[in-house]
Amino acid sequence: MPPYIDPQKCVGCGICKSICPMQIFYQKEVKQVPEIIYGEECWHCNACVLDCKTGAITLRIPINYMLLHTDVSTLHR
Repeated sequence: MPPYIDPQKCVGCGICKSICPMQIFYQKEVKQVPEIIYGEECWHCNACVLDCKTGAITLRIPINYMLLHTDVSTLHR
């Protein structure tokens, strides 16, 4: 699932566009809310979420990714 950009919080700085390794964001001009053009290519790396200064981006993790989560403390004896 692609990330979601809250247009009320986004200031159009373009950091998400520049930091994304898969280049899923498209921003026609500065101060415009970026569009997500290749959402299915998202790696869910969380880089855009961590670098967004206004907290406008949320990552929607697919259910099959969440099912793969393992608590590391359970792996040690």
